[in-house]
Amino acid sequence: MASQMATYGSWKSPITADDVFAKSVGLRGIQLDGDRLYWSESRPDGRTVIVCRSSDQQAMDLTPAGYNVRTRVHEYGGGDYLAAGGGIYFSNFADQQMYRQVPGAEPELFTRLPGMRYADAILDEVHGRIIVVREDHTTGASQPVNALVSIRTTGNDEGQLLVSGNDFYATPRLNPEGTRLAWLAWNHPNMPWDGTELWVAEWLADGSLGRRTLVAGGKAESIFQPQWSPDGMLYFISDRTGWWNLYRWQEQNGSVEALCPMEAEFGESQWKFGMSTFGFASADKLICAYSQKGYYHLASLDTRTLNFQPFDLPCTVISNVRVVPGQVFFIAGSATEPVALVQFDFVTEQIKVVRRVQEITLDPSYCSIAQPLEFPTDEGFTAHGFFYPPKNRDFIGMPEELPPLLVMSHGGPTGATLPIFRYSIQYWTTRGFAVLDVNYAGSTGYGRAYRERLKGQWGIADVADCVNGARHLVSQGVVDGSRLAITGGSAGGYATLCALTFFKLFRAGASYYGVSDLEALARDTHKFESRYLDGLVGPYPERRDLYLARSPIHHIEQLACPLILIQGLDDPIVPPNQSQMMFDALRTRGLPVAYVTFAGEQHGFVKAENNKCALEAELYFYSRIFKFELAEEMAPVQIENL
Repeated sequence: MASQMATYGSWKSPITADDVFAKSVGLRGIQLDGDRLYWSESRPDGRTVIVCRSSDQQAMDLTPAGYNVRTRVHEYGGGDYLAAGGGIYFSNFADQQMYRQVPGAEPELFTRLPGMRYADAILDEVHGRIIVVREDHTTGASQPVNALVSIRTTGNDEGQLLVSGNDFYATPRLNPEGTRLAWLAWNHPNMPWDGTELWVAEWLADGSLGRRTLVAGGKAESIFQPQWSPDGMLYFISDRTGWWNLYRWQEQNGSVEALCPMEAEFGESQWKFGMSTFGFASADKLICAYSQKGYYHLASLDTRTLNFQPFDLPCTVISNVRVVPGQVFFIAGSATEPVALVQFDFVTEQIKVVRRVQEITLDPSYCSIAQPLEFPTDEGFTAHGFFYPPKNRDFIGMPEELPPLLVMSHGGPTGATLPIFRYSIQYWTTRGFAVLDVNYAGSTGYGRAYRERLKGQWGIADVADCVNGARHLVSQGVVDGSRLAITGGSAGGYATLCALTFFKLFRAGASYYGVSDLEALARDTHKFESRYLDGLVGPYPERRDLYLARSPIHHIEQLACPLILIQGLDDPIVPPNQSQMMFDALRTRGLPVAYVTFAGEQHGFVKAENNKCALEAELYFYSRIFKFELAEEMAPVQIENL
């Protein structure tokens, strides 16, 4: 069947907003306990539940109605539950208390201290307790107090304080004998990807910790995922060479040994608890994931000979690695398949899908494949991204017409976009949009030096990379320079607002809970990020001039193109007043502007119906601004001054 000629943007797509959100789940939190496999799923209704697959290969939900497995430690959470000893311990979102549950039974309240939050728990079988990161909001201090505590598995105690004094803690891990504890700690103004410390201590007879040893880390060295091997050696990931590589601690002489030095990233930015990129099949075999130039790989490492052997897998993204003898479980995706929880037999090298985030319904003839892109940017640097050309077997563009370009900027800003199949991108490319997903300066996956290009340059280097990526594609003659749009959430929303305010390149933009006032963010945000801007911009209030200079709300007279703002009204990280101020200012200036809000949503929407509404609102907005007809009926959005 011949393709129909139609204006880019107006193509009829086989993908609806329901396909993007309502039919998908989020997968994370893989844990193994005996012959049971556990993971957590965030569902379209906004609730997260724990799922268990037993030895008979049957999966079942463990979390009953009325419970939502999600911690608010650091606000971003992760490490929401522990599966160990035949039971589970989890944080419930509504009250932030921990509950204990035996499969098949109702959860029982495990902690009873209001104002406390818990994350990243492990089981200490020797002492009959769990060890957990606790965030205390009851002290009356300006910020909560973080610590490592132990709580008896019999419950009903307030917990024993183990480690305190640092601003943040993560990843408590016991050695196989249960005699020593390793953990990570760091202090303001560092974020965990800037500098952390790895500590080890032995237990005393009363269950407290004795003399402590600093193994590695500091203010300029980021440590990731300490883990004990089955024979009691401590392994971890450090970026001391400029790349997150694997190391182990030689306790006899206090030295640290590099295991397979290479220009690759074995670690990730620790926005959440419970992250894992490696595990042990035995004392002699380690299985690890790593990324190079944005693409992930899986490999085995012989811990005796240090022989490093990559596997040949179709995955482009791998995370949440958990290993048992003969098997490794992880979350993976590829350029042609959405994310799934998979089981890999590394002896036979057979891979099996356990659970997909959603079923694949898109015919490959509609699928746009990520193309890695490097392009020149400011000050002679090279920036990175993934380009997705428009693709729909049923349509071609009009003669002499080039497609509109949608530039996407990820959140963080210390984060990364990945080359995986996402319906959220195919939604645009099947309608005739080209998409550039940018890994701007500050993104992870390209080494510490690339991350640190954003030091003191937030709102400048990242925005320049987005702008230069669009200019590069225009210069290559593959997109329409008169129909350029930019979109992003959180830090990506800030990049959107800055690009529209300080450059005259884009013709429209969409900001999802984006920062418009850096000064307000510095004053109002939560503890985890309260000093984040010291490194990204400068110390506040000493460098208030920089905060004002880079805040779009203070330069609204320079913004002269249409904008849609999308905001959750319960957002504690970017409060809704920032979007409201931007909307009011643009409306007063007479620019086309829309403001879409969602009650009950925080920083990153969890309800499918709200995500669907937001996506359709963005498409509708572009259709009115770029003047193309939509192929389907869609609820109109009120656009002021159109």
